[in-house]
Order: sequence, then structure tokens, then C-alpha cells
Amino acid sequence: MDANAALLARLARRQARRWGSMLRWRRYSLRGVPVLFATSFPKSGTHLLTQVLEGFTRVGPAVISGLPAVVTYSGDSGRTRAEPEILADLHRLKPGDIAYGHVHATPAVSDVLCQPGWAAYFMLRDPRDVVISHVHYVTEMEPGHIHHRYYTQELKSFDERLLVSILGRPESNIEFPDIAHRFQPFLGWIDRPEVLALRFEDFTQDQPAGIRQALQHAVDRGFLLEVPLEQAVSLVLQHLDPRRSPTFRRGKAGDWREVFTPRHKEVFKEVAGDLLVQLGYENDMSW
Repeated sequence: MDANAALLARLARRQARRWGSMLRWRRYSLRGVPVLFATSFPKSGTHLLTQVLEGFTRVGPAVISGLPAVVTYSGDSGRTRAEPEILADLHRLKPGDIAYGHVHATPAVSDVLCQPGWAAYFMLRDPRDVVISHVHYVTEMEPGHIHHRYYTQELKSFDERLLVSILGRPESNIEFPDIAHRFQPFLGWIDRPEVLALRFEDFTQDQPAGIRQALQHAVDRGFLLEVPLEQAVSLVLQHLDPRRSPTFRRGKAGDWREVFTPRHKEVFKEVAGDLLVQLGYENDMSW
């Protein structure tokens, strides 16, 4: 099946789910229901956040779109997708759709995610844990990734791979800057009140509180909660299962303390120490 045929099949399945949602909640349309969109820096808990939003189908009119993730970079080629491509993906979403991706906070994309009729979320995670997760993902979980061959054939140890995930590959013709420069285009989401920023660490420590916050944000943006809030929290919590994530490994906060060598700490402080302070993960460089 070619890409166009696959997309048409996804759109047909989405329409069937939309009819099912309208029937369940006794609605003639989903007009006025916000698009529920989860974005994150890659390897920051995207699938956890997406599962939370998918759980909203249990508590009000919402539909799992089933459409591909809206991404800035193509994982198999490393190509930076043009902004019109990204905007086309976003404009394909309809009221009540649940979708996810990794999109930069450019003015044009921000205009979409922050407009009335959208409830957007941004999940962030300690970048030190992110680079560890990135190594495992590229090396063990995604053989089609553009950097998989380099990580598995050129780099000989986990320590070498972790250094590359921190420093990037400036010598390569494939865009892959250091972790601070990779994160920089996402920072704008933290400053937008229309987008709810959630910390992976806080969410995993107290999931009911995180779900309650996510539900309230959706309601504030126009989502129609059909059950009491605390019952909704319980129903969404029952929907969560990390084993259903295709990239789930451990989901543990603070992994970096067990993995980083003195060399990793030194390099990370050089390229991204300021980022940790900016995000509130450290107060200074003395960690």
C-alpha cells in the first residue's frame, strides 16, 4: 500500500470513529470540541501524554485520529520537513481529534496550536534522561532510524553513543546538532499560556494530579466533560498502560545519575548546562 492509499485508509477509519463518538455521546456533530494535540521534544514521554489524551474518549466527545505523528524531522531520512508540510498535517485535524507529534514553536505553528478550538500540551523531560533514552531508541528500537547504522556500526560502546547524543554530529551532512540546539526550537511552548506544559517527572510521580491538570486544561479550552472531574480522572488513569507504547523502555526519572560518567557530565555542562537551569532542573552548574 502506497503512502496516499495508507493515508486514505486512516482517514476512513477516523471518520468511522467520529460517527461512533457522536452516537455514544448523542451529538449531531463534534463542532466546537477542541482538537487535543500533544507535542514534545522526542523521547520526553510523548506516548504517555498521548495515552492520557486518548483516555479522554472515555469521558467526553473525542476521537483518536489515528493519523501519523506530525514531525519536524523524518526519522528514516533525517530530512527537515518544510513548514507547509507540517501545517498541512495540522490543518487535516478536525474538532475532537486526538493527535500528537514533535513540532517546533515557530510563529506559524504556534498560531495553529494556540488558536481557539485547540487544546495543546507540551511534555518536557530532563534533557539528561532524554539523551539516554535517545541512545536506546536509535540503537535498539528503531533500525530504520537515519543514525542507526552509525550508532551500531561506527560507535563501539554505550559511552561513545551517549556522547554523540549529547554533542550531535556536526561533521555530518544530516542535521543533528547538540542537545541544547535541538531543544531550543521547542522552548517557545513553555511561554504560551494556551499550551499546557507538563513535566514528565511530575507526571510519573503523581499521575492523578497530572491527569486532573490535563483534563482541566481541555475543559478550559472547550472540551465537554460528560462525567464529574474526579470520575474522569479515574477513567483516564485506567486507560494508561506503558506497555502499549512501542518505544517504552523504563520511563524512569533520574536515570542519568546512574549512567553519566564524569566525562558525560563535563560535556553536558559545556553544551547544555544553561538549558538545565532555564528549564528548572538545576539551579547552577554544581550538579
